[in-house]
Amino acid sequence: MKKVLISTALLAGVLTQAGAFRVSLQGVKQLAMAHTSAHAGDASVAFFNPAGMSFIPAKLSVAAGGFGAITNVTYQNPTTMQSFDTDNPIGTPFYAAVAYKVMDNVSVGFSFTTPYGSTIQWPEDWEGREIVQKLALKAMYFQPMVSVKLAPWASVGASYIYATGSVDWDKGLTLYNGTLNIKDEKAKGHGFGLGFYFQPDDKWDVSIAYRSPVNMKAENGVASFNVTPALYPLIGIDAAGQDNFKATLPLVEEYTIGATFKVTPKWKLSADMNYVGWEKYDRLTLDFENAPIGNQADPTVLTNIKDFHNTRNFRVGTEYMFTTKIAGRLGWYYDESPYEDGNFIPETPSFDAHAITGGIGLKFGSLGVDLAAAKTFPKSRVFNNQNINFAGQAKANSFYFGLGVNYNIN
Repeated sequence: MKKVLISTALLAGVLTQAGAFRVSLQGVKQLAMAHTSAHAGDASVAFFNPAGMSFIPAKLSVAAGGFGAITNVTYQNPTTMQSFDTDNPIGTPFYAAVAYKVMDNVSVGFSFTTPYGSTIQWPEDWEGREIVQKLALKAMYFQPMVSVKLAPWASVGASYIYATGSVDWDKGLTLYNGTLNIKDEKAKGHGFGLGFYFQPDDKWDVSIAYRSPVNMKAENGVASFNVTPALYPLIGIDAAGQDNFKATLPLVEEYTIGATFKVTPKWKLSADMNYVGWEKYDRLTLDFENAPIGNQADPTVLTNIKDFHNTRNFRVGTEYMFTTKIAGRLGWYYDESPYEDGNFIPETPSFDAHAITGGIGLKFGSLGVDLAAAKTFPKSRVFNNQNINFAGQAKANSFYFGLGVNYNIN
């Protein structure tokens, strides 16, 4: 089977986190407080750290929510000064979780999230059309989990991750005066999560968590060539203009340390440090059955160097209880891009970015309702990626909002 190397476009999202395609939207309360994780008030903690389920103040807790992610990227040619804007649809990540205490020191739960996924849509005739025109990704995590209290103040938790996903990527083929669509709707993979959660006194929550990489295996990929049928024999595709491929698409590992401190009974402060293992992204490999769409040196090999590096992200949030039923929340965070200017790629447009967040929480007995919003301030980039012969200036903006509910039953 012939091998074709291709870029991380196959997993790209855009801007939901500065570090390429990770969608850091798994809790509305957490977003309002800058994505900080040391919050064990309801089942939404399950994704961030399964050990936190042991400290949810309820026998049964259910949480769910959804987001809107509005993003835009602008590219400008440094010579002609012509610019192109993306026309991305609103991203809609969502989550749901449940946690149940089967006994005083053992809790079980389940988390469903969409931690990777977005769509980037460039104009069909833009200057980077041979790299990407449109790319849509969906990845979903299904996580059963368990948490055990080791002591009244400490717990350990673990989760199993079953991931499913799809990719739909369009790019231009100028050489053949056509386009190429690469699609797989049944990619899947496995991973795990581990965590420790501590409440040493009534003022502190401390969370330490690890989420493993997940290798998404695409076994049924289809590459569709929109070119004149006279070229089918040359490209080596079937009468329908298609070829099959297989690939392994890795999703990155994460380490998170977070803490929440109650300054007063009404006021708390939270902080997180997040370390993300982007370094493994140097290239991806697709195994095609026939199609030679590579470079001149080896027409069956298309290599796109990434040179990603690991990143550290910092987050600070606060919550103040105006009454027993109304909470106000604010936050700030900084996300680091996983590549330098010289490696900028339009299929995963990534920027160093600061962000401000905010929201409110409302309590109606056992029911909680959370609202959140965030505005990012990405740093523009001037780049010359010689690996793909693509240079220019890129800037971006993004805005997120969310609505979540939770229900705790004692």
